[in-house]
Amino acid sequence: MDLSKGWVNTMLKGSSPLIFERSIEDRFAYSLPDLEVEKADISTIIDDKFVRKTKAELPEISELDLMRHYTELSNKNYGVDSGFYPLGSCTMKYNPKINEKVARMPGFALSHPLQSDKTIQGSLEIVYDMQEHLKEITGMDEITLQPAAGAQGEWTALMMIKAFHEDNGDFNRTKVIVPDSAHGTNPASAVVAGFEAVTVKSNDKGLVDIEHLKSLVGDDTAAIMLTNPNTLGLFEEDILEMRDIVHEAGGKLYYDGANLNAIMAKVRPGDMGFDAVHLNLHKTFTGPHGGGGPGSGPIGVKSELAKYLPKPIVVKNEDDSYKVEHDVPKSIGRVKPFFGNFGIFLRAYTYIRTMGPDGLKEVSEIAVLNANYMMRRLEGTFELPYKQHCKHEFVISGSRQKKMGVRTLDMAKRLLDFGYHPPTIYFPLNVEECMMIEPTETESKETLDGFVDTLIGISKEAEEDPDIVLEAPHTTVVGRLDETQAARKPVLRFQRDDIVEEK
Repeated sequence: MDLSKGWVNTMLKGSSPLIFERSIEDRFAYSLPDLEVEKADISTIIDDKFVRKTKAELPEISELDLMRHYTELSNKNYGVDSGFYPLGSCTMKYNPKINEKVARMPGFALSHPLQSDKTIQGSLEIVYDMQEHLKEITGMDEITLQPAAGAQGEWTALMMIKAFHEDNGDFNRTKVIVPDSAHGTNPASAVVAGFEAVTVKSNDKGLVDIEHLKSLVGDDTAAIMLTNPNTLGLFEEDILEMRDIVHEAGGKLYYDGANLNAIMAKVRPGDMGFDAVHLNLHKTFTGPHGGGGPGSGPIGVKSELAKYLPKPIVVKNEDDSYKVEHDVPKSIGRVKPFFGNFGIFLRAYTYIRTMGPDGLKEVSEIAVLNANYMMRRLEGTFELPYKQHCKHEFVISGSRQKKMGVRTLDMAKRLLDFGYHPPTIYFPLNVEECMMIEPTETESKETLDGFVDTLIGISKEAEEDPDIVLEAPHTTVVGRLDETQAARKPVLRFQRDDIVEEK
C-alpha cells in the first residue's frame, strides 16, 4: 500500500478524511422496512425530463463511519467549552449547562407559538417576566423580545425612532450620528433604516469629541448611536452632556448594548439618558452564540417610544393571566415571527434568576477586574494607545512588532498554535494594528496568565525568530491560506475529481 495517497495519507497527517473519501459504493447508514405497497411508476408521476438518469453523487458510508465523521468534525470546533475565547466586543462567556436543561424542559420545548394563549400560559409568563427583569436592568419603560440579533435590534429601534419623528410631523431628521470607534453594524443599521450615517470623531482619550459632536447636531439629527463603555472599552465620561446636546437638538439617544457586561447593576442606560437600548441575550446573558446564531436582541425604550414597539406584545391581564396583544395601532409591525428566539429567552431568564441583582453586579466587577489585569500585564510589551483604566475590554496595538516585520495578523495566527482563539483584530479602525481583548468574568486568573504569557512569548519570537510567527499557524489542519485568492476565487463546491484515490 502506498501510504502517501488517499485516506491513509489524510489520517497520517492528522486530518480527518472527507466524507466522500470515506464513501464506498453500496454502503448505507440506514435501514428501512420492506415496501408494503406496490411500487409506483415514477414516469406516471413526474415528467421524464425531471427524472435523474444517473445516481446522485452522494457519499455512501456505514452508520458507524457516519457517526465517526460527525464526531471528528465536532471535535474540531472551537468554542467557549473548548478554550479561552477572548473576542473583544463579542462577550464570549461560559454558557451554564443549567440553562440548557431549562430550555429543554418538555413544557417549553414541545410547545408551539400557534397554540391558543390559554395553553401556553407558562411560556407567556416567562416572556412577560423577562421583559420586567430587562426593564429593571436597563432603566427602560417597555421591552420587546422580538428582534433575533443585536443588529436587528439596532434597526428595530431606529425604525421606532423614525416613526416617532414622522408621527410628530418631523420628516427632516435624516441623520444618525455614529462614533468613529462604533461597531460596524451601527452605521449599517442606520442606512438600512433609511438614515444617513454621520461620523463623530474621538478625542485623544478615545472618547467622543464633544466639540465635534456639537458641530454635527441640528434639526436634521434623528439620533446618536453609542455604546457605553465604548468599543475601546472606555466609559464615556461626558455622557450626560452628550445627552443634553442631542436632546436639545430634538434627537434621540440609542444605546448599543454589546458592552452591557461592564455595567450591569452598576449604572443603567436609562439613567444615562438613553431613549432606546438593545441587549444581546446571546452574549451578556450567557445564551450560546457563534456560527451564525441563535441570537436575541431585545429592545427597551422610554415611554414616548413605546407605542411604536413591534407587535404582537405579551401583556398581563387583571386576573394575572397573560395574552398576546395584536392591537397596537402605531406599531412598526412585526420584525420576527412569533415572539422571537424563545429558547434564548429561557437561557437568559435562567441566568438572570440564578445570579440575582447582586450576582449581576459581581459579574461586571470581575469582568472589569480581569480586563484591567490583562491590560496592565501586556502594557510593557505592546503599545497601549489609551492609558486610563478600561472597563470590560481593552485595546492594544501591535505597532511595535510591526516595526520588526511582524503584524497583528501574524501574531493572531501564531496564537492558534498554542490552542487559543485569537482576539478581535484590526477593530476598532482608529487604532493601528489593533487587538481588542475581552476576557469576561468567567475566566480564571490561571487562564488569563496563560494567554498573556503566550502573547508576550510571541512578541519575543517576533524579535528573535520572526519567521516562526510569519509562517504560523504550524499545528492546525489547514496552514496559512492565500487570503487574497480565498476571497477572490473561493472554492465553494466539492469536486469528486479532487480526491486522490488510494492505490
